[in-house]
Amino acid sequence: MKATGIVRRIDELGRVVIPKEIRSTLRLKSGDPLEIFTDRDELMLKKYSPIASLEKFAEGTAKSLSDLSGHLALVCDTDEVLHASGSGKRDVSGKSLSAAMDKIMQERRSYIANLSEGGDVVPICEGEENAVTAQIIVPIVVGGDCLGAVALLSTEQGAKMEAGACKLAQLSATILATQFE
Repeated sequence: MKATGIVRRIDELGRVVIPKEIRSTLRLKSGDPLEIFTDRDELMLKKYSPIASLEKFAEGTAKSLSDLSGHLALVCDTDEVLHASGSGKRDVSGKSLSAAMDKIMQERRSYIANLSEGGDVVPICEGEENAVTAQIIVPIVVGGDCLGAVALLSTEQGAKMEAGACKLAQLSATILATQFE
């Protein structure tokens, strides 16, 4: 753990204010769930990721989706890429999501883009060089809340996301969402 040098007092209702700088750095927004851990006299807060709690299931979903579609498949929570599998696999697991990806998830609608048709391919990760030529991003929505997204990516020149790949991504997002209902 890294010391910040910031000290806060607990108020009479047991609340502690997390400084704005830390909330910004950790991408914490009002209403975000936090998981609480204790160890002897230490208290640790961690942004809660329901999708990350399905570690093996999310990993298996990414692998199956990649095998069936032939594309690079990603499973993300609202902050980072949890699992990547498939052709053209880059080391993206654990990387923070881009602002464009965050916006797509906030809108809670699928996003499809093919460069070959003049589409606007968005970067998945922060500071990523965009070699992607076609993509589909499907948010994982449960009870109106976005918990993450499933994405299929291609780096092949002239690639297009076909209807079958889109349906696979949507099915995968739906299956992940049903794990929380």
